[in-house]
Amino acid sequence: MSTPRATGHRLIDLLHLGRPHVIGAWRVGNVVVDPGPSSCLARLLPELERDPPLVLALTHIHLDHAGATGSLLRRFPDLEVWVHERGARHMIDPARLLESARRLYGSDMERLWGDVLPVPAERVRILRGGESVDGFRVAYTPGHASHHVCYLHEESGWAFTGDVTGVRIDTGPVIVPTPPPDIDLGAWRESLRVVERWAPNGLAISHFGSYGDVAEHIAAARDALDRSEARARGLDEPAFAREMHADVARSGAAAARYEQAVPPDQSFHGLRRYLRLREPQRAAVDAASR
Repeated sequence: MSTPRATGHRLIDLLHLGRPHVIGAWRVGNVVVDPGPSSCLARLLPELERDPPLVLALTHIHLDHAGATGSLLRRFPDLEVWVHERGARHMIDPARLLESARRLYGSDMERLWGDVLPVPAERVRILRGGESVDGFRVAYTPGHASHHVCYLHEESGWAFTGDVTGVRIDTGPVIVPTPPPDIDLGAWRESLRVVERWAPNGLAISHFGSYGDVAEHIAAARDALDRSEARARGLDEPAFAREMHADVARSGAAAARYEQAVPPDQSFHGLRRYLRLREPQRAAVDAASR
């Protein structure tokens, strides 16, 4: 599978924890898609200060994608933030977002993500999906998160898909990140169909790069969802992690980059939580159909 660059788009490698090709921020004219965490500001700010952006377009509010938002708004007074309505309140008041994140990251919060500052409500543009905004079409694409959106840049035909189309680093495979608390595999599969119906010229993802083989990539993301779900049903956490590691190792890719972008323990616990919540519903449907 090829990895062409998106013409007119630039991916800023944020060098998260000093490692390349883990988290990137996309620059598209005056728009930055997913600025990443505040722990990477020393890398990002020099790229922005010589040509300040006007928009931070968030695919979702997880800290690896959006943690620097409040910090950047303090530095750039003309910036506005685009975010789905389900995520907006947590950018304005991040207390619950941070409480949830601390349960995942514990004492590593500051090292991994840095400061997470509130966003002034008057600088937020609420998205619902289905609208066109300043040259971008917006689609509501839940699954990885209940507030996830994707952006189609209408001039170039490139889709900026956050985590919905998965993680793909260097020569490695497509892996899907499934952390708690609100993954939804059914919604995720439908969101892949939404992106597919756009028929984009390419996919621009935060972890990591741009890919022109859209059909093959989306098919690989579907397979990865199916595989991860089956493993979470049948394996314990150590075995699940070994299988994820083996997927990457077989391709010759750098496993450390993948495991930094997609921690196996988080993916396992997100899936197990999803399955635990869905099993009673599934049993009720099965009983009703008898």
